Amino acid sequence: MLSQLYTQTTAPSPTPREGSSAVGFSFEVLPPLKGTGTDSLFKTIETLVPFGPRHINITTHRAEYVYREVQGGLVERRRLRRRPGTIAIAAAIQQRWGIPVIPHLVCSGSTKEDIEYALLDLQFLGISDLFLLRGDKAREESMYQPTAGGYTHALELIEQVNRFNEGFFADGTPMKVKGTPFEFGVACYPEKHEEAPNLESDIQVLLEKQQNGAAVAFTQLFYDNQKFYRFVARAREMGVNIPIVPGLKPLTKLSQLATVPKTFRCDLPLALSQELRRCKDDEAVKQVGIEWALEQCRDLVAHGVPSLHFYTLSAVDSIRQIAEKIY
Repeated sequence: MLSQLYTQTTAPSPTPREGSSAVGFSFEVLPPLKGTGTDSLFKTIETLVPFGPRHINITTHRAEYVYREVQGGLVERRRLRRRPGTIAIAAAIQQRWGIPVIPHLVCSGSTKEDIEYALLDLQFLGISDLFLLRGDKAREESMYQPTAGGYTHALELIEQVNRFNEGFFADGTPMKVKGTPFEFGVACYPEKHEEAPNLESDIQVLLEKQQNGAAVAFTQLFYDNQKFYRFVARAREMGVNIPIVPGLKPLTKLSQLATVPKTFRCDLPLALSQELRRCKDDEAVKQVGIEWALEQCRDLVAHGVPSLHFYTLSAVDSIRQIAEKIY
């Protein structure tokens, strides 16, 4: 499915072109917090479905430690998964709206067995597209630590999926019947991954992902299109020829001036940061975020990107307003 959704393999044009309005649209959602139900999530999807998404990505989240007071003034440490249900949510979206879904599978917090059972469940449900990535370190870790029986790098996860497609379980046991093979997308970073020593080595990892079957790459969010264009041009020079889809997230809160660069390891352009500092409240930030992202989108479309991919957390209404002007 992914290879059919994304057929453009050329780099963005170095100069804008006129009349490009057929650019694709997709977005990413989070499973609801444990115990909160699906109403908010489904409202997000209902808001954005009218713009004809090519697919909807669904994140997955590892368990983490939480601390709770117990009797006697003691504190108990427990592991809790706050957002379960990635596969179930993917199935519900596909059944309800008939839109292709791309659930995330991550190394972080997962064992080989966890991944294997997830692949089996997805195959039973007829979901054959995946987004494979290492995932974030746990909050209590100073640096990423693989789960016992799990993986250190996304390339190892890719290898397991490829072996599954070939008809072998993680322990090498052959399957009696192979199902529909999975296609998968991967992550990439216009301003490099935080753990990469330099951009070229990070692109080399992306090239290896392509060589091992990746059909498309989705970028980390960014706010400077020139960095995206330079990244894509360098990736093409190094042999990456799969579609590279820009990931975008409109700013909506004053606090994001500090948190977004820290959390996502991306720079805010000087003009944007200066404009945000003039804002007195979140509503003003939201309007600045919409205008900045809208100009980003128009410029990306003019330069011939294959699609626009949006991260929806706390930004659904902003994305709706942007999409109304682009699509």
